[in-house]
Amino acid sequence: MSVYLDHAATTPLRREVLDAMLPYLAEHHGNPSSIHASGRRARLGLDEARETVARLLGAKPREVVFTSGGTEADNLAVKGAAWAASARGRRVVTTAVEHKAVLNACSVLERFGFEVVYLPVDRYGSVDPADVAASITDRTVLVSVQYANNEVGTIQPVAEIGAICRELGTLFHVDAVQAAAFLPLDVDELRADLVSLGAHKLYGPKGAGALFVRQGTAVLPQLSGGSQERQRRAGTENVAGAVGFARALGLIHADVSAREAENERQATLRDGLIARLTAVAGVALTGHPAQRLPNSASFVIDGVEGGDLVAALDLEGIEASTGSACTTGSVDPSHVLLAMGIDPERAHGSLRLTLGRGTTADDVERTLRVATRAIGRLRAARAGVPAAASA
Repeated sequence: MSVYLDHAATTPLRREVLDAMLPYLAEHHGNPSSIHASGRRARLGLDEARETVARLLGAKPREVVFTSGGTEADNLAVKGAAWAASARGRRVVTTAVEHKAVLNACSVLERFGFEVVYLPVDRYGSVDPADVAASITDRTVLVSVQYANNEVGTIQPVAEIGAICRELGTLFHVDAVQAAAFLPLDVDELRADLVSLGAHKLYGPKGAGALFVRQGTAVLPQLSGGSQERQRRAGTENVAGAVGFARALGLIHADVSAREAENERQATLRDGLIARLTAVAGVALTGHPAQRLPNSASFVIDGVEGGDLVAALDLEGIEASTGSACTTGSVDPSHVLLAMGIDPERAHGSLRLTLGRGTTADDVERTLRVATRAIGRLRAARAGVPAAASA
């Protein structure tokens, strides 16, 4: 049986979430924009899901826009807010370690004459709020900073940054896709005007997500079509996906003490994994040593290629990744690791192990045994040492 340690890429669907979705995949099949009985029943499910998400965010239902996932939510937030405010200015501020959904959206804006400032981070992947403050001018219309990094798990000081943006009169977007399964999401405490979420990172369905848009914040729709989602996101709503997303979010955030207990359990396993793997020569932790997601353990490993190590682990039933699943297949080292000042050659030896609700102490023990052997074999092969001699 395999050990799944790639929860940052996606999480398994919880049975309770599937049960909530099934009626809307079968009998409640109507289009929520239709006025007949089937349509009204689908609309009721959609409205209830919106109310649930809003309550968990400390928001109003009208401030929740359902999307096809975190990438669409990021694009609607970054491009939509920037274009809507472009008459006032065309300057956007973000960081060098954002998810590609934000960075590539910013690249599109640059092609249309926007100025984008990519703030540096320290060796842990953290951005300095003072740098954010210094970058904001009277032409700045949006600041976008992720809540927690999807590759190395570093948690950013988003509430402090949000307070700065509010004081200086600039919209603030938080990409909370990776953080939502672990960290508080009250939008007022985050001081955020826009917050992106994705269901499949928190044991919900793929293809579903949401964007919180604070009342009074204008966004230019990125999809042209009907008037769904208060004319902010055209297209027939994915009712089953929205229902599943709301259920998944509720299972995590309705009981704060249970969420914190699970965070502590995963963090204990994570800390043991980090301590023992970094005891291997040439293995170093990446990301902040303390301000990181409770399930996230990421490393650079001298003398191996990350892709080769992931393949070797997979052959022995350990499922992991080198970093973001959205950049898998790229021959270039991670932009996150490079921004943190890690040498490009060393950055090629990256490994990300992300735990989940089903991860056990036995899983961690097995992973450590397999990973330690695999690192030794790969280093020996690279050095040209015969297999027998390296055993």
